[in-house]
Formats: sequence, structure tokens, C-alpha cells
Amino acid sequence: MQPAVSVKDLKIAYGDHTVIEKLSIDIAPREFLVLLGPSGCGKSTLLNAIAGLQDIRDGEMWISGKNVTWEEPKDRGIGMVFQSYALYPRMTVRRNLSFGLRVAGLPKAEIEARIARTASLLHLETLLDRRPSELSGGQRQRVAIGRALVREVDVFLFDEPLSNLDAKLRNELRVEIKKLHQSLGNTMIYVTHDQVEALTLADRIAIMRDGVIQQLASPSEIYHRPANLFVAGFIGAPAMNFIKGEISIKAAASVFESNGLTVHLSDYPFQTPVKPGPVTLGIRPEHIVPDGGTRSLPTIAGIVSVIEPMGADTIVWFDWAGQSLSYRIMADTVLQPSAAIAPGLDIAKASLFDADGVRL
Repeated sequence: MQPAVSVKDLKIAYGDHTVIEKLSIDIAPREFLVLLGPSGCGKSTLLNAIAGLQDIRDGEMWISGKNVTWEEPKDRGIGMVFQSYALYPRMTVRRNLSFGLRVAGLPKAEIEARIARTASLLHLETLLDRRPSELSGGQRQRVAIGRALVREVDVFLFDEPLSNLDAKLRNELRVEIKKLHQSLGNTMIYVTHDQVEALTLADRIAIMRDGVIQQLASPSEIYHRPANLFVAGFIGAPAMNFIKGEISIKAAASVFESNGLTVHLSDYPFQTPVKPGPVTLGIRPEHIVPDGGTRSLPTIAGIVSVIEPMGADTIVWFDWAGQSLSYRIMADTVLQPSAAIAPGLDIAKASLFDADGVRL
């Protein structure tokens, strides 16, 4: 199947400073791809290059089977939604939605039909005669999304569209964007630094660091089988726990050891042949379980330091061998600071990384 968007050997540089070097990625038709990473990782730069808003030093950009490397943004067959609403303040919602179509010279009947379809999709029917100053932040962002939708193109680009909204509006609009993609079936590329948005919206996530894609996979694969230490530490709240230690071979069995902790690795799904040496064991808070003893899991003894009620569950922080680890318990579980605990490690769901930080 021909990709909807194909980036080939992209290079972006400012003078002698290279931001992106030899980056290639294919996005399938109807796919929702999220570009995720910390500030300065190159995700917005990549999106702007796809849009034609960013000059590139080398490489090619293909959209819908057409080489658009040197095409103007208006000729690339894309719709774009920015972080800022960028609405015309003196125009009504209707005029904001129709502006680009009027400039393009579309017939009045076609413009009205597109506005009606878009307003219905985004629940803007009752707002069409209002100006942006009369709208809430969420309503303004829906208008900004609608202005891209009325173009009826195959590819939509979103550059952190929800970052200016409060938590409740972000949650509501995130659900609306998900429904929108399901109903339209267009290809969508979405930039965010918010891992919740990435995990809930994406078909695939490209996690970026310093202009390099660290892992490109489904949300489930990235969460449960991170490719390296950076991905493992970036995804998850609280972050994955890391314990440094060594793998040794004892009686033909591989064993992880660290500060008196011994964990047999027979249940660990190794991707590469086991080799003795220094490693880092990563385990998410939900994979450290309170009933470790009853499940015959390897236990890790510690002293409770902080308890964080989160509503549906509770995060417990405990001290072990001079470092702080966390795990989740049910909200109705009674536990006090300074309590001695010995939760179990579900090693089958853990991650092991070699000395270079690559998943084993």
C-alpha cells in the first residue's frame, strides 16, 4: 500500500547546527500517527517540514504519492491546526471557516455545504454567527480544527492543538479528535509532548529525541516493550522504576542481582541471547504487586516513605537500598508511612536494558 506521507532521508539544519539528520518515516493512509517527545526534540520541526513551513537541507517529502518537496504549503493537499487558534477576531465562525475556501474561489454552494458538514461534525451549528471573543477556549479550538477540515484533504497535521486548554477541555477535545478520526478516516499526524494524548489517540507513536526517532510502534508496544532506556523513562506516570545490577549465569540459569536482590529471569522474554554483564532492570509501578509473597514472585523489601492518593488508586513510594521506588495499590488499601513492605516483582512484565541502554 502506498504511504499517505513518506519522509525520505530528511535533513534540517540551521547553519552548522543539524536538527534532523537522515530521518525517514512512512505514514499509512487513514493512520493516526503521534510525534511525541520533550521540548526541542524536533517533532514540530518535522511536522512543519511536512507542511512546507520549514526549509529542508536534504531529502524528499511525498504526500499521496506526489513529490511535494518543493511545493508551497497550499499545494500539498494538507490541512493544519496550530497550537494557537489563529482565528480572525472580527470574523464570525462562519466567515473564519469559509475564508480559505473563498480565497480559493470555490462556488458559494460548495462552501456552504462544506461549512454545514464541518459544523455538524464539530457541533458548531449554534456558534456560526458568533465571533471568537464570544467563544470559550474549547470552542475556539474546534473552530480552528474546522477551518482545516473544510479543505477536505487527505492529510491533517496537528501541532499541539490542546496545550492551551485546561485539563477538562483537553480531555473533552481529545475524545472529539479521536471520534473525528474514526468518522473521517483521514491520515492524521499529531505533535504533542503529552504522553496521555499520545497513548490514547495514536495508532502508532514515534518517540523522538534530538531529532532521532527512538521507537516507532503501537502505544501498547511502546508502553510494555520500550526499545531503550529513554523511551522507558519518558513513557509512564509515575515513571518506570530502574534498578542497576548485573546478569550472571548460575546453574545454567540467568539471574539478575543487585544489592542483595536476586531475581531469576526464566520468565523474562529476552529479545537477544543472554550475556553476563551490567544491566538495568526497569519495572513499572503497576508491575510491582503488593501480594508478591502469595504469588511466589521475587520480593523487594523496603520502607514506605510517601503515599499519594490518586483517586482510583494510590501511589506508594518506598526506600530500598538507598533509592526511591514506586508502585500502585488499590485506593482502599490501608498503608502508613514508615511501614515495612515486601512487594513482588512481576518479572515477566519487566524490561532489561544493556549497558548501552538498549532493550534485551
